[in-house]
Amino acid sequence: MSDVRIREIDDVAEMRAVEELQKEVWGIPDLDVVPMTHLVAAKEAGGVLIGAFDGSTLVGFVYGFPSFERGQLAHHSHMLAVKPAYRNFDLGRRLKFAQRDHVMAQGIELISWTFDPLQSLNAHFNFNKLGVIADRYLPDFYGQEAASFLHQTGTDRLWVSWFVSGERKEPIAGEDQIVIEIPSNINELMQHSPEAALKWRAETRRAFMDALKAGYVVTSFVRDQARGKYLLNRGS
Repeated sequence: MSDVRIREIDDVAEMRAVEELQKEVWGIPDLDVVPMTHLVAAKEAGGVLIGAFDGSTLVGFVYGFPSFERGQLAHHSHMLAVKPAYRNFDLGRRLKFAQRDHVMAQGIELISWTFDPLQSLNAHFNFNKLGVIADRYLPDFYGQEAASFLHQTGTDRLWVSWFVSGERKEPIAGEDQIVIEIPSNINELMQHSPEAALKWRAETRRAFMDALKAGYVVTSFVRDQARGKYLLNRGS
């Protein structure tokens, strides 16, 4: 994997490869693909599009654009994708840190994105490898019907914030901490027990929304073979 290079994507042909990789990774139809023309315009307007290349083959990418959140300039990271055969080689982290470097060079200190809180691998990556926090839960963010086969339990999302310019202070566990559990593998559960998977969605949706409304912030995630556990602290 030392031969895989991380660099900006500027060529139109490479942006076409980004279109194809979206369909390969998420199984989405052409209608839901972010097209090359959008990527060209977004890059010209300050967006960041970075690829992972094995030789001349695009095997992963990260894409985001400038945003304005809570009174400050930010960067919204809209997509991160890695080919299935390359997912055990830390390319996701390398892409995110390359994105961080580009964004910081623009003078931006906050990167945000969304992810499905029932996906334990993504939760582990976001909270444990990158150090994000979350205080927003968005039910049916992309509508009730998901285009991707990976999200058959709906499109609820956690909105996470990655403060890239400073060292994160870890919260102290105590009586102001609560736990929200999720299944260890929601995709596998959806295959053999859709009813149970949908029940997890409904119950975790209610738990997250109630907790965040009460002033809790999602600060970390613990994962084992049986369950995943989000840790939420009040006033973090």
